[in-house]
Amino acid sequence: MQATAYTYDPGTRCGSVLLDDGTPVEFGSEAFDAGGLRLLRPGQRVRIETAGEGERRRVTLVTLQTF
Repeated sequence: MQATAYTYDPGTRCGSVLLDDGTPVEFGSEAFDAGGLRLLRPGQRVRIETAGEGERRRVTLVTLQTF
C-alpha cells in the first residue's frame, strides 16, 4: 500500500503517514527499522505494510516507494 510520510521524529524513529484517502496512521520504531531507512522527510511517498483493521490497524513496515 502507498502513503505519504506525514510526521517523523528521528530521536524515537516513530511517526505517521497519510493514506491516500487522508487517513493518518501512526508507526513505531519497529516498522521504521524493518524498512531499513535512515531518515524520512514529510511529503515523501512511502510503501507501507499494515496488520489489523479499523482502530487496530498498525503499520508493520515503512520504506521508500520506488518505481
